[in-house]
Amino acid sequence: MGGVEPADLMVDRLDPLAGRLLVASPTLVDPNFARTVVLLLDVDDGVLGVVLNRPTDVAVTEVLEPWAAIVDEPGVLFQGGPVGTDSALAVGRLVTDGEPLGWRPLYVDTGLVDLDAPSEVVGAALSSMRIFAGYAGWSSGQLEAEIDEGAWYVVPAAPEDAFGPEPCRLWHQVLRRQPGPLAWLANYPDDPTQN
Repeated sequence: MGGVEPADLMVDRLDPLAGRLLVASPTLVDPNFARTVVLLLDVDDGVLGVVLNRPTDVAVTEVLEPWAAIVDEPGVLFQGGPVGTDSALAVGRLVTDGEPLGWRPLYVDTGLVDLDAPSEVVGAALSSMRIFAGYAGWSSGQLEAEIDEGAWYVVPAAPEDAFGPEPCRLWHQVLRRQPGPLAWLANYPDDPTQN
């Protein structure tokens, strides 16, 4: 990258708020979070989010069959994070006005879907949906410290981020659309020593 390191980039810093994205710095090597994009769901007492770009091989039909016809392709569970992997969270996008039963708004027309609500009621109001096994969580002050260390960038979310057809390319896509030097990181090599 011509001597510019991710930690050296001067970028406007957004606060981590529900509905925003955390984008892993290329230098974040923790295997749970390397090259991930996390949608923030709750930032009250600590922080909770789901990793948007880690599809698994587990089909939704195998574990939550009533929702299988509603979820977007590739029709699999996503690894939402390393915490609570035996639980599931769902994120959906409304197609109708008004909020159906089992819906909690996050940003624009995107929100959380209660998987205990009747799928036929909620599903009729959704244009898109993904289900995440587990979540990412940080205790109070922990995420802020990681942001200060340069491990994460906080950026605005676009409505299509949680439902795009190429989730494995999301890290590159989100970085590429950022203003200024942050966009440069989209081309940061996996191993900068091989550049």
